[in-house]
Amino acid sequence: MTFEIDQVYCDNAATTPVTSEVLDEMIPFFTESFGNPSSLYMLSQESRAAIEFSRDKIAKTISSNSSEIIFTSGGTESNNLAIKGICLPKISNEQNEIIISSIEHHAIIHPAEQLKNIGYKVKYSPIDQNGLLIIDEFTKLINNKTKFVSIMLANNEIGSLQDIKSLVAIVREKETEFGTKIYFHTDAVQAVGKININVSDLNIDLLSISGHKFNAPKGIGALYIKDGITIEPLLDGGGQERQNRSGTENVPSIVGLGKAIEIAEARREDFFNHTKNLTEKFRDLINKKIPDIVFHSSNHGLSNIVNFSIPNIQGEPILIGLDFKGIMASSGSACSTASVEPSHVLLAKGVDEKLALGSVRLSFSISNTFKEIDYIVESIYEVCEDLKN
Repeated sequence: MTFEIDQVYCDNAATTPVTSEVLDEMIPFFTESFGNPSSLYMLSQESRAAIEFSRDKIAKTISSNSSEIIFTSGGTESNNLAIKGICLPKISNEQNEIIISSIEHHAIIHPAEQLKNIGYKVKYSPIDQNGLLIIDEFTKLINNKTKFVSIMLANNEIGSLQDIKSLVAIVREKETEFGTKIYFHTDAVQAVGKININVSDLNIDLLSISGHKFNAPKGIGALYIKDGITIEPLLDGGGQERQNRSGTENVPSIVGLGKAIEIAEARREDFFNHTKNLTEKFRDLINKKIPDIVFHSSNHGLSNIVNFSIPNIQGEPILIGLDFKGIMASSGSACSTASVEPSHVLLAKGVDEKLALGSVRLSFSISNTFKEIDYIVESIYEVCEDLKN
């Protein structure tokens, strides 16, 4: 089969390009409406109005109030602000335990581990072979010392979707039983723009968003903080973002975030249907070419993520071979530094260490085509044959 394809980008869970629609919306705030939003003159008020307009768009997308949205530099800062903002102000022997899943992003794992240094105990809730929390085990971890729970909505490596609403309901029952407040946070970085999110329905306290996962610029994100909840800021200064995040606002990127989330939400159903069809075609074709392939991602998770291993072949040489063919994919989490360690997510779901070292993740977008899937499958087959020989 002959292909006339130069490049195929299928690492959208790592990052996405800024679209022309988003960029066009941003440009005036670099060169024309460039005023500092904290000043009083008209030029600055244009920036202030643009910030609030974007805040409204984000709030509408997740069904929150605009007052509950603060802007950050991205998912890592949002996660750190959520967990540290709740846990740093006060620690006591009465409430000094944190529960996170065993497959959280490192932007939750590492801050949680840092909090051990000041006396917190971190508990890891296990998952089953499908990447879903084991409900009974999760429930057993909650006690009258639990202060903070963080369970990611959609996993960045295998795409598994947690039933956050049910998990929060369990936590709320325990709150009533113990008479203590337990804060529930979810990392929704991979989920925004791909599934419907209603924070009121979920009954969560905090939720993290990162713009570059849905065609906004890198370095911009948001944190939902439920009205009535007070957090300790990580950055002190001019008191921007309702005293929660000081620093002159990154107006162009905030504008880009608002435009990108608006577009993603409008196209969400099309995104789901198209990427689901791409994923199904890939699975069908690759199974025929490489029958011993092992899939780590679920058919019931995010529609755009496929994670797999090919026995006895490591992931890194596959990725290098694909790169020579113009195909961009990843192994494990692209947000961590290069490492030969197997993915903690795959190990948590019981994948053999050797097989986990061979994992490859493809993550599609609405821009990928069925012709590209044909090319990807043929290329993986050729690369693996070359490696075997």
